[in-house]
Amino acid sequence: MPVLNDEVPDEGDYDASRRRGEFDDITPDDFIRGSGHDNPPGWLDSSDIDRARRQLPIVYVEIVPVRTDELGRISKVGTLLHAGDDSAIERTLITGRVLFHESLREAVARNIAKDLGDIALPILPVSLQPFTVAEFFPTPGVSEFYDPRQHAVALCYVVPIAGDCKPQDETLDVEWVSPAEVLRPDYLAQMPGGHDRIIRRALAWAE
Repeated sequence: MPVLNDEVPDEGDYDASRRRGEFDDITPDDFIRGSGHDNPPGWLDSSDIDRARRQLPIVYVEIVPVRTDELGRISKVGTLLHAGDDSAIERTLITGRVLFHESLREAVARNIAKDLGDIALPILPVSLQPFTVAEFFPTPGVSEFYDPRQHAVALCYVVPIAGDCKPQDETLDVEWVSPAEVLRPDYLAQMPGGHDRIIRRALAWAE
C-alpha cells in the first residue's frame, strides 16, 4: 500500500504544488504546538479561523469533568466560571477545537490541561466514546445548542479528574458540586447555549 508521500496529487489538489517529502521531518507535536521555527502546515491564524467558522462546521470536543468515589460513581461535577459578554458570571464546560493532525484523545487531554492546568490528571478510558454529539448553530432556534460564532460539532465526553485543578486563561474559578446540586434549575440557568442539556445527558448516561 503506498504511503501518503508517494501518492501523486491530481491537478487542482490543495497540495499539488507541494514538493514531495515536505512533511517528512514533521512530528505530531509540530502539528499541534508548532515546530519552534514556523507554524505547522494546516495552521490557521485568527483571520483564517474566523473565515473558516463562517464557511465550515468546526469539530470540537466538550468535556464534563467529574470526581468519582471508590466505586467509580460520580460524586462531583465540575463547571468553569467566567465572565460573559455582559460581565455576568456564566458557567461552562471544557470545550476546544480538534487541531489539524490531532487525535480525539490528544484533543481531550490538551483541552483539559488548557482549562484545568497540567496537574489535573485526567483519567481517560481505554475506549474513548462520546456520550452524545452536540451540534451548535450560529442561528438561535435551529437546534437546542447555540454558538453565535459558528456551526460547531462537539463530541462530548465525561472524564474523571484525579489531580489538582487551577483555573487557566479566562476561567475565573473551577467549581465542584454534587450531581443533585448541578441539576438545580437555578444552577443550570447559568449555563447558556445548551450546555445545561449536555450536563443532563452526561449524568443520565453515567447512571
